[in-house]
Amino acid sequence: MELVDKSNPWWWDPEWHTRDPHISAWEAQRVKWTPQWLREIPLEEPSLTFVYGPRQIGKTTGLKLLIKRLVDERGPRSVAYLDLDVMASLAEFRQTLEYLVREKRRLGVRRLVLILDEVTAVEGWWRVLKYFIDSGDLRGDVVIASGSSAVGLAKTPERFPGRRGAGRDIVVLPLSFPQYVEARGFDKRRAAADPATASALFEDYLRTGGFPKSINCHPDAERSLMDALISEAYRHGKSPRLLQDILGAIVDAAPGPTSYHAVAQELGISHNTVREYVEFLQDIFVIGVSHLRSGGKIYRRKEKKLFFRDPFVYRTAALWTGRQYRQEAALEHVIAEHLYRKWGEIYYERNKAEVDAVAGPLRVEVKLSRPRRSYPPDVVVVTMENAPRFLLEL
Repeated sequence: MELVDKSNPWWWDPEWHTRDPHISAWEAQRVKWTPQWLREIPLEEPSLTFVYGPRQIGKTTGLKLLIKRLVDERGPRSVAYLDLDVMASLAEFRQTLEYLVREKRRLGVRRLVLILDEVTAVEGWWRVLKYFIDSGDLRGDVVIASGSSAVGLAKTPERFPGRRGAGRDIVVLPLSFPQYVEARGFDKRRAAADPATASALFEDYLRTGGFPKSINCHPDAERSLMDALISEAYRHGKSPRLLQDILGAIVDAAPGPTSYHAVAQELGISHNTVREYVEFLQDIFVIGVSHLRSGGKIYRRKEKKLFFRDPFVYRTAALWTGRQYRQEAALEHVIAEHLYRKWGEIYYERNKAEVDAVAGPLRVEVKLSRPRRSYPPDVVVVTMENAPRFLLEL
């Protein structure tokens, strides 16, 4: 089958990696790193692992690096790769898997590592995969399925009860600030103890965020991210123009709280439409939501803070929507995202005074510079000056 053979050049070309566009681009980068999430993928049989994260984050490049290692360790025929983004239908996906299974039997491959990239591009893909696992054709193998959003993958594990083996769910996100520091070749503990170095790195991070292209100052980094947002909108039945308008309203409101009603009134649409698009932006890892917490209660229907999950995404959203980029908002977004990654939930408080971020045991107020007023002793005040050390020690 021509598509499969073209997708798996290591089967017949020992030097395939020198011509692979993803590996070649990775090798040419000034700042490059081996993704940490690759070490989290279980490779013992059987296992079914789901890997998902935003577009442009380097998932395919990471999977190609994994393939290179597995080919060296297990042999070229032990690994198969399929990109569902280039498949026209569910029927084509099934035919492709049938061909792979026949080749596996013909060559006597006992254990296969099957990598399915961009699975959400084919609606209903999981039904076909489930059939091949239940039939025994892939039951004892390692299967890794990746996708660019939680829309089509977050609920998929529920469809494979008792079929996951050692498999896991792995979310791939842009580099956090500590990960960025290490990717730049610095020890994060030493950087935390050196204010000048930490400050310079943090200024760079606020500009580039944690995407490979932006970190390496690629000239089309912004355009690629915009195109990825438009592509995701079309794929999930959303209007790119309306998505752009809602992003613009979110940029305008940040870093203060806003409501679906306020955005709806500004744009002349229903608040249900705003909610639908905000949930979509959450699913594709563009924004996070911080709900109001007051008196020990959480108010999910009241005004909420919407934060961008990476500083480069915020900067690109401001550029795409023609809105003003504000450093105070960028700083608060970064603090919120790091707290959210650590504790899995984040809120803000509005009692006698507003507290920007509450997560785990921490109550954090974010200011560009040292505030004139005092805060309660249990509130940590994070500024541009101490933010790098706060994040590196978090």
